[in-house]
Order: sequence, then structure tokens, then C-alpha cells
Amino acid sequence: MNLISKEQARKWGAGMMAAGLLLGGGILPAGTSQAAAAKQVAKAEQSQVVLKWNGSITQQTGIYSGGKVWVPVSFLRDSLNMPVSYDKADKTYSIGKGNTLTKLMVSDYGISISVNNYFLGDYEGKSINNRLYVPFDLLTDYLGYKGDWNALSGRLNVMKQVQNAITIKTESYIKEREDAPIKLDYPQVSGLENAEAQKKINDMIKQTILKYAADAENQIANKSEDDRPYEFEGGYVVTYNQNGVLSLVTQQYGYTGGAHGMTFRNAFTFSLKDGKRLLLGDLFGANPNYKKELNAKLTKLFKADGGYLGGFTGLNTEKYFYLKEGKVVLFFQLYDYTAYAAGFPQFTFTFKEMLPDGSSPFAALK
Repeated sequence: MNLISKEQARKWGAGMMAAGLLLGGGILPAGTSQAAAAKQVAKAEQSQVVLKWNGSITQQTGIYSGGKVWVPVSFLRDSLNMPVSYDKADKTYSIGKGNTLTKLMVSDYGISISVNNYFLGDYEGKSINNRLYVPFDLLTDYLGYKGDWNALSGRLNVMKQVQNAITIKTESYIKEREDAPIKLDYPQVSGLENAEAQKKINDMIKQTILKYAADAENQIANKSEDDRPYEFEGGYVVTYNQNGVLSLVTQQYGYTGGAHGMTFRNAFTFSLKDGKRLLLGDLFGANPNYKKELNAKLTKLFKADGGYLGGFTGLNTEKYFYLKEGKVVLFFQLYDYTAYAAGFPQFTFTFKEMLPDGSSPFAALK
């Protein structure tokens, strides 16, 4: 999830094409520019994918290209029953609802994707044969699905992930001001058997957002009438919701003048049993050398990155991480060790490479 700045979002928004609701299998609207059409993948580089839903073959087909499976928006609409709509005012396609509400912004610059107002820099849509597609990774990483992919037969069976029996709803801190609006979306959880754990989780997330809001209010209070308009907004994504563990990422963006705004990212991984915020040590406790091994791996990866500016001497916090299926993703803030344009440095490690054979990162949480 590399950084997509608010300025880029504005740029995409300004270049959006007038469009109608995706119909007829997700066909992009007529009038798509030559620049956007040029991004279509050549047929010679594609292979067709048979899409199945819970074992049954559907009428939609996907595309295998660039080492990824791409699924048409029509599959999400017709087979997964995800509502699809087009907003003329915002010039965006909306897919799904609730805490997996996904928006696609189609422009001459590409097709950007956000979930819960959280822009996903590493995920983008594609126009393939004049139809709108999203990477299947988007569904598995953020929308609560899993897939059984058979490369030999070219078939992908899509299923719902078995997730924790909880409800996640979006709450918002909103202050409408013409010259300094604030809109911060954040999750709140319900349905836990342990009411104290539920309150602990919700309070921690909410207080983190309110602290950012208070800082934004303070900056607005000191704003000069001559300053350009300020803006503060935030969103979140759930990255893991299984095995009694909930992992999510929040991100807040603020613009207070200058060449660009500033974005801050936080992450929370909770044990739903007691509401404890988990640290890396809670997951990798079966490996007494986990921190030493992580620091060695991170040092090597940083040095291999052309944008590395130096300064990394080891992890100074065990909070900046989130979980994905079988993996942990560590990230660092803007400017920590790279320039702003490099975005958030992040590195993925599998549980298998960090834990002894047969060990589970969740064993101590049962």
C-alpha cells in the first residue's frame, strides 16, 4: 500500500471521464481516451480464466496477465451480488457496501482504487478489451474472499473467507468548514462475547482518531486568513479478520499549505478474546530470535532499495505492522528512511519464514 497523495487523487478526479453505470458485463463508457486505451493489455499477453463461484461455473470470465488474475467488475456485481453504482458528482464507481465499500476512479492517468476512503497505491484497475477489471488480490486482501486458482486448467474458484463473527461499522468524525473540512472515518466493532474487550478495542481506535482530530483543530485555529484552504481526511482497511484476531490499518491525510500534504499511517492488531493490542513479539514468541532476524532482513532490504537514505539501525516499535493471510507486513512512516515521493516503505514476511515448523502465530491467543 504505497502512498497515493491527496494531490494525486485530485488530479485523477479532475481528469475523470463522464460515464454511465457499468452495464453489459462492465464495459467502459464510450469515449475512453487514447491514453487510457493504450493501457489495455495486448491479447497475445493474456489467457482466459474460467471464474467459478462456490464451485459453480459463472458466465463471466477473467483474464490472466502479468502474473495476476484479473476479474471483471461484472463478476463482482452478478456473481458476488456486490452493488455497483456510478456517482456523477464524484465521478466514481462504487462497488460493495459497508466496511468493504470500494471506489474506482477512471481517468486518463489510470484506474485508482480506494476502500473506505483508503487509497491503495499497490492496487489498480485495468481496462482490458474495453472492460473494467480489478486484480483478484483486491478481493482476497481487503474484501473478504479467497480463491482456489488452478493455473493448468485456467480456473479460479472464488469463495467467501471464514471470518470472525463480528460486525465492523464505519464511524466518522466530521467538521464541515469551507476552508478547512475534517472527515475522518474509522472502524468500530460489535458482536464480541467479551464486552470489556470490545470496549477496549473501540476506545483505542477512537481515541487515536480523536487525538489526530484535536491536532487538526489546533492547526485550523492557528490558520491565517491568507493561507490556502486546509483539509483533513482519513480512512481505514481491514486486512485480517480470522482466527480470533482482527488486523486493520488507518491512514490520515492533512493539507495545511505548501507543496504537498502529510499522511500518517497507523495499524492495530487485536486479540478478540481479551481486546489486547498485539505486538510482533506476541506473534513471533515461538522464535526467540525474531527481532534479530527481522532487523537483519530489514537492513538488507533497505540497502537494496534505491530510495534508501540511511539511518535504519533496527526496529524502534513493534506496532507498525498488519496481518494478511499467512503473512505480516511491516511499514515505516514517510521520511523515516526514504524521501516523501517513495511513499511508505513496507516489507512482507511469511509466518513460515519467521516461525519454527508447525508453530502458529496465534497459538498463545487461543
